[in-house]
Amino acid sequence: MDLITNLNAMITDLLGPAGPLIVVGGLGFIMILSTIPMLLSQKPDPMDKLIEKSGRKKLEENTKAVLRDNRRNEKLNKYAQFLEPQDEKELSAVRLRLLQAGYRTKDAVRYFYFAQFTLGIGLLVAGVSYFLLFIGKEQATTQQMLLYCLGPGAAGYMFPKYWITRRVAARKEEIESGFPDALDMMLVCVEAGQSMDQAIVRISKELRASYPNLADEFELVSFEMKAGKDKSQVLADMSERCGVQDVSSFVTVLNQSQSFGTSISDALRVYADEMRDKRVMRAEEKANKLPTKMTLTTMMLTVPPLLIILVGPSAVGITEMGNIGN
Repeated sequence: MDLITNLNAMITDLLGPAGPLIVVGGLGFIMILSTIPMLLSQKPDPMDKLIEKSGRKKLEENTKAVLRDNRRNEKLNKYAQFLEPQDEKELSAVRLRLLQAGYRTKDAVRYFYFAQFTLGIGLLVAGVSYFLLFIGKEQATTQQMLLYCLGPGAAGYMFPKYWITRRVAARKEEIESGFPDALDMMLVCVEAGQSMDQAIVRISKELRASYPNLADEFELVSFEMKAGKDKSQVLADMSERCGVQDVSSFVTVLNQSQSFGTSISDALRVYADEMRDKRVMRAEEKANKLPTKMTLTTMMLTVPPLLIILVGPSAVGITEMGNIGN
């Protein structure tokens, strides 16, 4: 106990009241840096072992090209164990979240975790540097030190999540706004004699200027259908990528129409009418919320000037009368 007390007193004398906390944080940072090489160590690829044993160049060129997708970023591929969650469920959830935000590249998950790591460590170092250079250990309290040092690091770590959340919300709103127009256009194309595939291709071109995210989804659907993928599975994947209830209901309607052999144009006509009514109801809901949202702003911007106009002259008169009486 005496040794610990003496060590604590020595650290306090050297670094100030927050010295023990700084030492503990430094040791934790060193431990994190020491574990990074172990996390970055990539497991051997089974295909590489197979190629080494076989020694056949043709197997390396064909089999590995087919079974392994090497079009990923090679620099990020070296740190796959560190930049990707090892839990398959968590990896699928993050990949779906990035798809709903519009990031479809194969390295999207790795870029996301790389951005979290880089921004967190970078802003943590920047916060510590700012605290040591401009604030000073003697004048700052423990709470201020934690705020200046850990606050920027936590903000940098959470910023990619915040950005993805905002992107998902904006993308869903755009898809909800443009989906009724897409259904109307699809109904016109189908009734004009075009097939569903041709209607989807036409919609992806016509909606590009107004709703680019929705146009990208229809374009991806058209590409997958041309590649020979099952139509119901393609539409289900579109519903999952969009994350919008209207699109999910639309996919259900088309699948049921195809299963029972009913007319697609009749199903589209009924569902398009429902989507138009739903869009009108959403607009009316926003309009009804507007007076409530404007009340506080109106009071803040209107009441103070009104009080100044009404009470101001009386206050000035009372002040002048008091000065005359004195």
